[in-house]
Amino acid sequence: MFNENLNVTGKLQIELFDEFGKLKSSETVDNLVVTSGLSFIASRMNDASATTMSHMAIGSGSTAAVLANTTLGTELGRVALTSTSVTTNAVTYAASFGAGVGTGAITEAGLFNAASAGTMLCRTVFAVVNKTASDVLAITWIVTIS
Repeated sequence: MFNENLNVTGKLQIELFDEFGKLKSSETVDNLVVTSGLSFIASRMNDASATTMSHMAIGSGSTAAVLANTTLGTELGRVALTSTSVTTNAVTYAASFGAGVGTGAITEAGLFNAASAGTMLCRTVFAVVNKTASDVLAITWIVTIS
């Protein structure tokens, strides 16, 4: 008898830069692939009718991520992905929240397939990252299937 398990995990690198491009903080955190994200992956295996992941959002919600999440707790900003790449069994998504976008005490992030609403693939909650109006927040998110 064969016993195969398919695991989907994610990890993101969060980097905060000041207005001069100097790195102010950097951290790596794990994420949760939510139920709607697992359904999205299964639908993409069937056909390409589900719209691909295209946007990343940040917010100030502090409620722990759970499988039933479909939105962020308190979304502060959403931007189009700046790049997406696939290597072996991982997809890397990158986004940049420029000056004036998503300003505030950032504590959560999510991946979506639309500029508003849409299907959420992943959500994570992390220690506060204080983004001022002149800061740039760069997030690189890797989702691995193993």
